Amino acid sequence: MQIDILARPAAAAASIRLADSESITCEVGAMIAMSSGLHVETTTRNRGGGGGILKGIKRMFAGESLFLNRFTAQADGQQLVIGPRMMGDVVQHHIARGALIVQGQSWLASADGIDIDATFQGLGKALFSGESAFWVKCSGQGEVLLSSFGAIYALDIDDDYVVDTGHIVAFEDTLQFSIGKASQSLIGSFLGGEGLVCKFRGQGRLYCQSHNPPSFGNMIGRHLRAR
Repeated sequence: MQIDILARPAAAAASIRLADSESITCEVGAMIAMSSGLHVETTTRNRGGGGGILKGIKRMFAGESLFLNRFTAQADGQQLVIGPRMMGDVVQHHIARGALIVQGQSWLASADGIDIDATFQGLGKALFSGESAFWVKCSGQGEVLLSSFGAIYALDIDDDYVVDTGHIVAFEDTLQFSIGKASQSLIGSFLGGEGLVCKFRGQGRLYCQSHNPPSFGNMIGRHLRAR
């Protein structure tokens, strides 16, 4: 499998070359174009994974679709082009061990060796962070494609790091996070426009997005006419 990221970072898409019998699982609606030698299967589970409907329902709580599309090459050199729902970036992450925790709607695709599930982050974190109570959990070995709103940048965390709650794309499960104030004063945090933030601790890779979908929605929403 060969993956090339096109048109980064404003309107990125992924071009994937598959050898005979190779497969990749994608979110529903991600396909832009493909070769005629690809077989498409819509399912509730990734290849070799268990759980079926139950895992699909858990993914829905994380902001993903109940169904997945699996593309399998029936000859060498088949091409699949996929893109995210939002205007933004796409990055490739290789999982060798452990797991990658992905915020809802940022999982785009993954190779057959990756199990796709949902993990519960806790109601307290969900309520205060503004994110879903469930996140997508990718584990196993292989490639994962992530998408974002705006550009994605990666950080290798070796201590503590603070990120605004709306800018998290994904992080390795060796990192832990808690919700806290941007400054010492809660009032000062909100007056400064930062509010609550995620405080990461540990060692591992963290992916952030340069733009915040909720903030963008709030900004343009006030200029739209009510229906």
